[in-house]
Amino acid sequence: MRILIVEDDLGSRKLLQTILLPYGECDLAVDGEEGIEAFRLAWKEKKPYGLIFMDIMMPKVNGHEALRNIRIYESEMGITADQEVKVIMTTVLEDSKNVMTALYKGGAAAYIVKPIDKQKLLSELKELGLI
Repeated sequence: MRILIVEDDLGSRKLLQTILLPYGECDLAVDGEEGIEAFRLAWKEKKPYGLIFMDIMMPKVNGHEALRNIRIYESEMGITADQEVKVIMTTVLEDSKNVMTALYKGGAAAYIVKPIDKQKLLSELKELGLI
């Protein structure tokens, strides 16, 4: 499985990469703009991502906007809802507005509050059928 980690904090990027490396190839992006570009490039190379971890609060393009762009791109490519990349949103915010935006408006598969707990993350991946 190809995994894209879109996170502006170096420590969080490294932690996610360390946890996820046994489960697939991990690419890194430092903001939403770079994440969108990595996602599009993966499709052009015919090696799409199966999973994206997306921070919500980032410079340039935030996670909500990046996810919207990814979903629009998938729609334009004719990708059906059951074939969409699984996106897990991460953030330090635990408010209902961000949860609603990420899950219901953005189409995220899950939402994890930082600090990242390895067991919770792996449990979420199992629930999504990714490991």
